[in-house]
Amino acid sequence: MQTAAAVSSGNSGVPASLKGILPVLVALPVLLVLEWLLSASPFATYLLSIIGVNVILAVSLNIVNGMTGQFSIGHAGFMAVGAYLSGVTSLELKDVAISALPVAVSDQVFLVVALLVGGTAAALCGFLVGLPSLRLRGDYLAIVTLGFGEIIRVVVQNTEFLGRSLGLSGIPQTSSVAMVGFWVFLVVLVARRIAGSSHGRSLWAIREDEVAAEAMGVNTTGYKVRAFVISSFFAGVAGGLFAHFVPIINPGSFTFVRSMEIVVMVVLGGLGSTTGAIVAAVFLSLLPEGLRSLFTAFGSEGSMAQKVDQIRMPVYGLLLVALMLSRPQGLFGTRELWDVVPRWIPRRRKGIQ
Repeated sequence: MQTAAAVSSGNSGVPASLKGILPVLVALPVLLVLEWLLSASPFATYLLSIIGVNVILAVSLNIVNGMTGQFSIGHAGFMAVGAYLSGVTSLELKDVAISALPVAVSDQVFLVVALLVGGTAAALCGFLVGLPSLRLRGDYLAIVTLGFGEIIRVVVQNTEFLGRSLGLSGIPQTSSVAMVGFWVFLVVLVARRIAGSSHGRSLWAIREDEVAAEAMGVNTTGYKVRAFVISSFFAGVAGGLFAHFVPIINPGSFTFVRSMEIVVMVVLGGLGSTTGAIVAAVFLSLLPEGLRSLFTAFGSEGSMAQKVDQIRMPVYGLLLVALMLSRPQGLFGTRELWDVVPRWIPRRRKGIQ
């Protein structure tokens, strides 16, 4: 009955409160207030930016790996495309300003332009990779996406104007918590709207039984390519945001290990659950800081970053092994928080009475 449960989850529809432009109008002032509150704490700003980028990556990959049931392990490649192209765009526009606007607002306008350039380039790469490869299934698709990620990394390492192995520096650090939060909000909204639409129901059908979906007249390749393009676009935007709040980007930031970190977030949260992807991304983003604090508490100051990096991936592995043994479907499975809470509250009240 897993198929029926998953399809019913996709058929739940989009609440009226998530339709139209109202959610954006509500989110913008909240993000601006959050930016103002965190303006005095650079560390909190950086940490929230890292968490936001990871949430964007996890939720966007969940559209392909979770909703569509494919297995892509090259998400860091699309992130790299967005990071480098948006960084190059910002470097070209660094000395340009819109005279009619304040400098801070002008910088944000050019940042959005750079992010759109990076996201569009990543979406184009997603289309070029996805159109031939998404006719494949299972392990074959994983091999193709892995190869794409490695090709991008090697190209960057051997391209002069991208900084080769030394990386690209000097990118204007114009990203902010409000900008990262806006794109987090946007990718979650898009994922939620897709899941509750007829397009989403087709993706759920492909996930559960691709042969049956084809027999029912679903253009499986077309739907998979669209999902892949949307996922790649947001991965490129995440890379662009990353490039605008770190001092330097280099090929080492976009390796196969980075792709697997994103896959772990999706699997840990539950394939097909946007809420699960968010929770897992937040937890795994905070995990290195928790380990760092633990080492500090035990008086281990030397080469702390190296120790955290060495223990982080084994911890990821142990978490996955424990989760697969205790809860193979992930933390949330295919369900969302808003699907669980309304049913849980009445039962609790009834029990109290």
